[in-house]
Amino acid sequence: MKLSHLALSVALAAAFVGVRDSAIFDRLVDVVKGGTAADEAASFELASLTAPAGKMSRYAAPNFREVVPTPATLPDAITTSATDPVVDESALRYFASRGDTVRLQAEISRLKALYPNWVPPKDPLAVPQNADTALEDMWKLYSEARYAEVRKAIAERQAKEPTWKPPADLMERLNVAEARLRLINASDLKQYEAVVTLGSETPSLLTCSEVDVLWRVAEAFFRTDRAQRATDAYNYILNNCTNTAERLATVQKASAILPAPAIEELLAKGKVLDNGAGEFDSLRDDLARRFIADANTDEKKSVPAAYVERLEKAAETGGLASDALLLGWYHYLHKNMPSAEQWFQRAHDKEDTASASQGLALTLIERKDFLNAEDTMYRWRDAPNEAKAVYLAATANLLAVEPPLPIKVDVLQRIAAEVIKSRDPATAQQFGWYARALGQPQTAIQWFRTALGWKLDDEPSAYGLAVTYQQIGDKAGLAQIQRLWAGRSERIARVGEVETEAERALRLRQERMARPVVAEQPVVQKQQIEPQRRVVAEEPAYIDYRREEPRRTVRVTQEAAPARRNGCKTTVDPRTLNPNTALSRGWCLMDLNRPLEAAEAFEVALLGANAKTREDAAYGQSLAYLRAGLSSKAAISAAKSPMSQERVVELQRAILANKAISAFDDDRPREAILVLDQLKQLGPERTDLMVLKGYSYLKLKRYGDAKKIFEALAATGNTDGLSGLATVNEATRPGKRD
Repeated sequence: MKLSHLALSVALAAAFVGVRDSAIFDRLVDVVKGGTAADEAASFELASLTAPAGKMSRYAAPNFREVVPTPATLPDAITTSATDPVVDESALRYFASRGDTVRLQAEISRLKALYPNWVPPKDPLAVPQNADTALEDMWKLYSEARYAEVRKAIAERQAKEPTWKPPADLMERLNVAEARLRLINASDLKQYEAVVTLGSETPSLLTCSEVDVLWRVAEAFFRTDRAQRATDAYNYILNNCTNTAERLATVQKASAILPAPAIEELLAKGKVLDNGAGEFDSLRDDLARRFIADANTDEKKSVPAAYVERLEKAAETGGLASDALLLGWYHYLHKNMPSAEQWFQRAHDKEDTASASQGLALTLIERKDFLNAEDTMYRWRDAPNEAKAVYLAATANLLAVEPPLPIKVDVLQRIAAEVIKSRDPATAQQFGWYARALGQPQTAIQWFRTALGWKLDDEPSAYGLAVTYQQIGDKAGLAQIQRLWAGRSERIARVGEVETEAERALRLRQERMARPVVAEQPVVQKQQIEPQRRVVAEEPAYIDYRREEPRRTVRVTQEAAPARRNGCKTTVDPRTLNPNTALSRGWCLMDLNRPLEAAEAFEVALLGANAKTREDAAYGQSLAYLRAGLSSKAAISAAKSPMSQERVVELQRAILANKAISAFDDDRPREAILVLDQLKQLGPERTDLMVLKGYSYLKLKRYGDAKKIFEALAATGNTDGLSGLATVNEATRPGKRD
């Protein structure tokens, strides 16, 4: 055995068995230096040196090396001179006669390793048969893989001829062949520990001529949580085996189980081909697909940028919709929405599938293009994998847009049909708010009642029903809904109370908050409807978006509030009006929920000579900007004219509340908490803002602070407090908290 070859065997044996004892390692070094037959035998027994007595099969690991016994140890090698042994070539004839070129080549390689000076016959079929015809028949049975019959033939002959012994080569090959079958069977049955044991007990199987066995042992290592040894096994093949197809298959098999860094290590073993290309370049696109597909199942996984770029290039040049789709989901899960939308759009344009449409719709929802999201998903709304949930997310968000978008009648009708079919309370609620915004209170009432029929504890729908009853003057309906929600919703209980302009502005803001934006990846959950106290859900009337008559809110105002006047439905340049008329027009526009136009009218009123007019104009403009969500402009307007202390405090509280809500909506919980702390200094905390503060702490994972707030609210019977407390408890239960 050559020194370099033996060194490789020793190194691999040490790596796979896990040599830690210095004496054992020194013994291995002696084997490399001396190279005697006795020392070589010692290297074969390495597993037994490193395993406890009686437990070799459990602890031993395969020693991956080419097994090359010395010719002197083979009893069936008949030596005719000091250097020329007679080689048993009978197996060559059998393999050649059966056309088994794989085994023929393996046998030639084996004999060459055993007898370096041996020259293979040009025609294996011309090898003379043994004079021993019974032995010839045994070899024939062996060549046909009829190993049990070989055993039977040997036993029968030994019974007849007690002094006869089968050739050692035949017995060795028979033992190895049977071990191969046991190993393959164990591998097929996923008995991976047995595979490792059989490999360690039969080192002659762990050679390049048995690459399938090497693959199976490598997989067994991986499946038994020894990934590094699996990598070593694949590396052994690439370092020692030369068959091009088998090398390529080795990387393919490894890529199916090993992580990306280990695959990179294997790819580095590739040779440079004559054309200058890398040996494994053809695999890299498939590897990129596999790595990205794996990452698409776990957002915590990342893929090396080189593989992402490689698949992007393949998608651009090859044009496969599947590649674009993989990239779309990868970028979506890693929050790169512009790239996700680009690739989803390419996949959708190339092949309109449910997955492509779903991904594209989700990115459109993220970009707040809800109309196109609905249109994209409508065709695939009934597809599996949460397609209906994505479609309803698009519809709910579409109806929640402020100010309301004009939606075609046929689109509204198909949305309504799907909402009723799916019994989706979220979109039904949004239909209610949409109808209110278009001045259709009766239709809004039907939709709010429908939502409550599907989800009895839907407080936003109940609140929408209450304010709509108040709007049309239905005192009995309002009283009924307030009675049903007594002790469960403070804002429903307060509907109809006298309110200041600031309170009204915040109420309108609350109404917008009652229209939640549906999550990016919503899941449709079936609501369990209790039979008692059920509100009968009628099929709501369709909204006629063409009706532009704005809604009017029936409300009681403070005596100090300026008088409202009709006559602001037509478009007028406020700069053509005198200050007093502009002031009246500003309040009229506020009643019509046109705050930005009202702000322009109040700006003209600020030019008036009368101090009271200027104060009312500054006050009105601040409220207009608050209603439009422009807190900074509201603060500037409040400083344009001196006001009473009552109004100053009222506006300060309204502006801070608006800023806190905006900060929370924009996912800035720390800023929301700071603003709410400022607001607390101006007076008692409002219940709804305490809820907001609790959820801000929850976003920051300050569970203790959040729990204190929700416990205080829950003690009063507040449902938002109870819900928040349940959320905190769920987030902090053992095994759940990050």
